[in-house]
Amino acid sequence: MASTTDSSGGSRRRSRRGRADGDTGVSRAEKKEQTRQALLDATIDLVDDRSFGSLSLREVARGAGIVPTAFYRHFASMEDLGVTLVEDSMRVLRRALREGRRDLVKGGMPTARESLSILLRHVRTDEAKFRFLIREQHGGVTEVRRAINTELRLFSRELAIDLARVPALAGWEADDLEIAADLFVTIMMTAVADLLDGDGRVGTEQALVQRAEKQLVMVILGLGQWRTE
Repeated sequence: MASTTDSSGGSRRRSRRGRADGDTGVSRAEKKEQTRQALLDATIDLVDDRSFGSLSLREVARGAGIVPTAFYRHFASMEDLGVTLVEDSMRVLRRALREGRRDLVKGGMPTARESLSILLRHVRTDEAKFRFLIREQHGGVTEVRRAINTELRLFSRELAIDLARVPALAGWEADDLEIAADLFVTIMMTAVADLLDGDGRVGTEQALVQRAEKQLVMVILGLGQWRTE
């Protein structure tokens, strides 16, 4: 009898657990995160050839396979979704720029070719996210534009700290280092935009990369000659 009770009790516990997980082995928290990610994925697909500001909540929800009212369980507004997508996409960009940044300072004065190769590799892997960032950096949704520019400023400050460790730049003022860092980031972001707008041919891509490399080298040479007043 005790054995039957234990077996029945175990069965009841399994039943309760199954109901809690929706009989799929996935917890409610995991399911919520999956839906949230589905909304982000649907959005990045939709903005591949159009602006974020042109999207409607309804079509994003439809792309994620949920009803529009369920959207608000995950994001407070479309602007909130956009800012979250910026943060998600910026993780990819920052990883690429960080790898390039290490190369920029590892040899005393910065180099350029390897930094651009690293960036290009990430662009090819996550083109949709880079396209979103480039398009929305000057886009029409204020919150999204502000989030992108804030992230880029933070990255420039990180790069300025690294540049301060270069012996030839040790005497530079912090403001001047940040200006130099801004130049590096601007050149790289422009290179990304040019690559995404290119015709995809190898020769065109090589020409764009070579042009960006020359721009970086010119900045690097200028750093060596600049003297703060």
